[in-house]
Amino acid sequence: MKMRRLISPIVVFVLAQLAWFALLALWIYWYVRNYMIFIEVGEKVSPQFVLETKTIAILVGGILLLMAVAVALALIFGRLNQQLKVNRMYDSFIASVTHELKSPLASIQLYLETLSAREVPKERQDDFVALMLKDSQRLSSLISSILEIAGIEERKKIYSLQKYDADTLVRELITEALDQFNLSGDSARVVGYADCVCRVDRRAMKTVLNNLIDNAIKYTVGPPQIDIRIKPEANRLVIQVTDQGIGIAEKDQRYLFKKFRRIAPADSPNVKGTGLGLYWAREIIRHHHGKISVYSAGRNRGTTFTIELPAITGEAIREDDIE
Repeated sequence: MKMRRLISPIVVFVLAQLAWFALLALWIYWYVRNYMIFIEVGEKVSPQFVLETKTIAILVGGILLLMAVAVALALIFGRLNQQLKVNRMYDSFIASVTHELKSPLASIQLYLETLSAREVPKERQDDFVALMLKDSQRLSSLISSILEIAGIEERKKIYSLQKYDADTLVRELITEALDQFNLSGDSARVVGYADCVCRVDRRAMKTVLNNLIDNAIKYTVGPPQIDIRIKPEANRLVIQVTDQGIGIAEKDQRYLFKKFRRIAPADSPNVKGTGLGLYWAREIIRHHHGKISVYSAGRNRGTTFTIELPAITGEAIREDDIE
């Protein structure tokens, strides 16, 4: 393990750069030393030994060449290091997806084996079927999310944009999310009133809010308490989703929406996921010509996600704007 650390790309890169600069320093030292000797004894040596301009040009050219090679090495190393990080994140993503797939499959298999191996009362059979349907829906959602993200990246995803009353839409989506995650009505409250019309893909916006609420549940110790604030603001619909969870360190916030990137706090080691949820949410909002951002005051101080979407506000709203 120690040997592998010693020959890591960073060590190799540093040693290569040191070698280049050492060679450059020796070259300069050699030239300056010979030049000083020539100055001291130049009148005593044969006239054929004359310091010519082309000698200086060769030295300068050599220095520039070495510097160019050093810069090229730095660029190559940067790209290589970036690719290694992507590979590591991809490996982590594969491991996470494999776990997410195996868990409901194992559950379904266990129920089926139980039903086939013994006589199960009718009531228990109904419970088993309900649980298997839930696990199969979980599998279907995971597979659909991966396919949709692939479609987004290949620009093949087409959204069905329609006009909605923003306040009604957000409240309906929050209610549906509470039902999906088996949360009580007290777990989330909607504050404010969005007197505006937005043009969105309802299913896509449901995905965004579901991802944010799912994160709030995962990263909250105990029962979640989620506040959703909505308001119109300068031809924009602003939605803020705030939780009282473990928060996010400032250094991690800028990486939160990157693909495959998962923040794994030491105090939440059992949180599972693929690292695609927030990336997916950002891409959906971006395709709606909006933006999504995150703010947390720090560890154990909660997190706020802010969504901004284009909207028709104020007197510009007409009756035929609302579906």
